[in-house]
Amino acid sequence: MTAPTTYSAKQSDIHKSWVLIDANGLVLGRLASIVANRLRGKHKPTYTPHMDDGDCIVVVNAEKVYLTGRKRSNKIHYHHTGYPGGIKSFTPEQILSGSRPEKLIRQAVRRMVPRGPLGRQQLSNLYLYCGPSHPHEAQNPKPLDVAAMNTKNKPDQ
Repeated sequence: MTAPTTYSAKQSDIHKSWVLIDANGLVLGRLASIVANRLRGKHKPTYTPHMDDGDCIVVVNAEKVYLTGRKRSNKIHYHHTGYPGGIKSFTPEQILSGSRPEKLIRQAVRRMVPRGPLGRQQLSNLYLYCGPSHPHEAQNPKPLDVAAMNTKNKPDQ
């Protein structure tokens, strides 16, 4: 009698689908968690930890994400330029009102995927856009209603 074997996906078995998420009014951390799981492919029964079998995710309205509590004004994000004394600090409010508000979501998702080459490859399947339009209409992304998954994903504002 042989022992059951563990399924391991091959590159030819992987099929990526496109998903569209509207971030308008969604809680940042909960959105990032759902996006990270979909990028890794953990929602699929064919999940293989060492392969990139996640979906391609398009997030629109990135500037309208919601932060709970006082995080919007009190939380501090740091960035170092690489030069002595080159530490810079930003609040989420400054990031969201700046020229690239999608950086806030990308940073949250980046910290939830594995570090290393596989995580970087999975993160390249994330497309973030300010506003409701995106250039991926040809891929026919299927909309994912994150707000309907849990009542806490979209609080009463």
